[in-house]
Amino acid sequence: MANVLRGMAAGMLAGLAASWVMNQFQQMHPQPGPEDQGEDGGGHDEPQERKENHAGSGLDEDATVQAAQAIAQRVIHRNLTDREKRIAGPTLHYAYGSLVGAMYGGLAELLPIVSAGVGLPFGFTLWLLGDEVAVPALGLAKGPTEYPPEAHADALAAHFMYGVTTDILRRVLRHVV
Repeated sequence: MANVLRGMAAGMLAGLAASWVMNQFQQMHPQPGPEDQGEDGGGHDEPQERKENHAGSGLDEDATVQAAQAIAQRVIHRNLTDREKRIAGPTLHYAYGSLVGAMYGGLAELLPIVSAGVGLPFGFTLWLLGDEVAVPALGLAKGPTEYPPEAHADALAAHFMYGVTTDILRRVLRHVV
């Protein structure tokens, strides 16, 4: 019998752990920076790792730091300090990973077919809708055509790691939580 809250709790914890695994994977596969891509290029990776130069600021910040900055401007009406950015970026990444993990866990309880493929379709969907569509649409990165195919492949692999890890841990935790 479906227990959506248990599924969400298991998914949230699994998503949190999977976010860490994804970070570890990305550290083993660093993306080239703008200096490695020539004038037109830049690294393309998971949103929290994707870099975009801010107009005139001289700062290269990843998408989660940019998102945290936008939230701070709306909520506390000021820019984040460099120290706050170093905390806010990863915090937002882990919060997002936990949230989508919880949604996945709850949905898997209601529609078990969602978990077919041991998290690979889940990871693919997050990569496609997040990295390839939402992050550029929100102005947190250049469009997908601005990055080399290798960058897309590495980002997709990182999302596969997240999806598989989330699904496997969710299945284990579902019987514990």
